[in-house]
Amino acid sequence: MNAGFEALKDEYASLNVMLSDPDAVNDTNKYRDITRRYSELTPIIDMINEYQSLNAVIAESRELMESDEDRDIKDMARADLDAALKKAEKIEKEIKKILSPKDPNDAKNAIVEIRAGTGGEEAALFAANLLNMYAEYAEREGMKFELLSTNETDLGGYKEVIFSLEGRDIYGKMKFESGIHRVQRVPNTEASGRIHTSAVSVAVMPEQEEVDFEIKSDEIKVEVCKASGAGGQHVNTTESAVRIIHLPTGIEVQCQDERSQLKNKEKGMKILRSRVKDKMDKDEKLKLDTSRKAQVGSGDRSEKIRTYNYPQNRVTDHRIGFTSYNLEAVLEGDLAEFIEKLSSDLERKTRENGDK
Repeated sequence: MNAGFEALKDEYASLNVMLSDPDAVNDTNKYRDITRRYSELTPIIDMINEYQSLNAVIAESRELMESDEDRDIKDMARADLDAALKKAEKIEKEIKKILSPKDPNDAKNAIVEIRAGTGGEEAALFAANLLNMYAEYAEREGMKFELLSTNETDLGGYKEVIFSLEGRDIYGKMKFESGIHRVQRVPNTEASGRIHTSAVSVAVMPEQEEVDFEIKSDEIKVEVCKASGAGGQHVNTTESAVRIIHLPTGIEVQCQDERSQLKNKEKGMKILRSRVKDKMDKDEKLKLDTSRKAQVGSGDRSEKIRTYNYPQNRVTDHRIGFTSYNLEAVLEGDLAEFIEKLSSDLERKTRENGDK
């Protein structure tokens, strides 16, 4: 392990030198890769340095216990040894966890799409609840939240809403949200007070930057039209709404939230890149290994992953059998416990598959 640590420290030192290299600074793509890797390594190097300092304390304490005849000094050395061993073991586990094999997409930003499913207007209103939940979670976690596209209903719900999240290891956290989210509650429009069950689908994709994944201009068809509001009425006299069609796959994206046609096209291309790459990755996975299902469930977005039961004040994640009886807190963005447990479950499955 120490040899691996020294290799990482050497890489970190080299990156530090490269950050001030004029050739690297002037090459935007290269400099971006250097700064990204440097940021990834910084917390790891800090832990390695602390781990190595603790090992020095452990060695010194053991030497004192063996050589010194003074009982008080031996007792102090033993106390120092026990504390250092405990802390070193904890840090070693953290380092191993960070350095364990990961999905290369985990470090990327994310595009999140929420769509109302079964339940009509009630499903659309719950889609709005989920949008607020993710916006609050993003604020808690220091993520940058940006709406990309909305299709709002007359009652303030969403038939579809798409947003991006930027920050550190965003996709690695948000990927667990992909799937069907089911809500059980009495709708405001329900006079008899009967509980209804509605469903909303959430799709989370790693954001594909233009330098990482290019869509050629001859692969797309761009159409422009006037933007329309919730009831279908035109809300803009200029043709600012943009529809982009990826000809090889037939994937379509429409953006109309911005008044600028250019900004709508930029947002649309951001969504399109992620959708096309996501489809290509999934098609490739099916070809390579259809039986591997270590990722979230089977990875099938038609799976019911979570139920939000209002009468019982509970949220249950069906993949890990975990239930929180604080529905309000979860809908206000308190998702950390769910994501931590799902992440630990995935790590366990990955280890088990690796041992087979």
